[in-house]
Amino acid sequence: MKKLATLFTRSLQEFKQVKTVTVCAMLGGVALVLGSLSVEIIPSVRIGFSGIPNEFVAWLFGPVVGPLFNGTMDILKYLAKPTNAYFPGLTMVTMLAGCIYGCFFYGRPMRLWRVLVAKFTVALICNVILNTFCLSILLGKGFWLLLPPRILRNVIMWPIDSLIFFYLAKFMETAGVLRQFGLKPALEKGPKTGGKR
Repeated sequence: MKKLATLFTRSLQEFKQVKTVTVCAMLGGVALVLGSLSVEIIPSVRIGFSGIPNEFVAWLFGPVVGPLFNGTMDILKYLAKPTNAYFPGLTMVTMLAGCIYGCFFYGRPMRLWRVLVAKFTVALICNVILNTFCLSILLGKGFWLLLPPRILRNVIMWPIDSLIFFYLAKFMETAGVLRQFGLKPALEKGPKTGGKR
């Protein structure tokens, strides 16, 4: 519990850094652009890229900055391209996802198993259960009617999204893109040396 409190405290401290606001603003612009891009795998399953900046913010700045960024971007994306009526529950679920990613990634080595577990946790809790519940209220359809296709979509997308984020994060670090902004997230480098995980 103490480690979790320290994690949130450190993330809260990130707000004092100018680079936090700068990078969040840049990634917010990227998220708005990526929101219009997607690749269709099968008729009901598309690979979307707009969530990647959200995960980057949670990775770089933790479980306090991540949810606030996610919530802000969710509202901005809705204002930019409204589809259905606005539902605050969906924004809250998006914020919860940012908090979960922050707890898994912030200040920890970027390993594939960690990304897989984090993505699975978000997919199960946020996408399958909570988002389906919110959509059932918003659309006036039964929860159990909406659930099967959402489970299928998340099972298909779980490894794909995990691999995309993991390899993109490693590329950004090794290419030195993040260092341009003074960012040094903990990534796995070489074989394990028995240090902290």
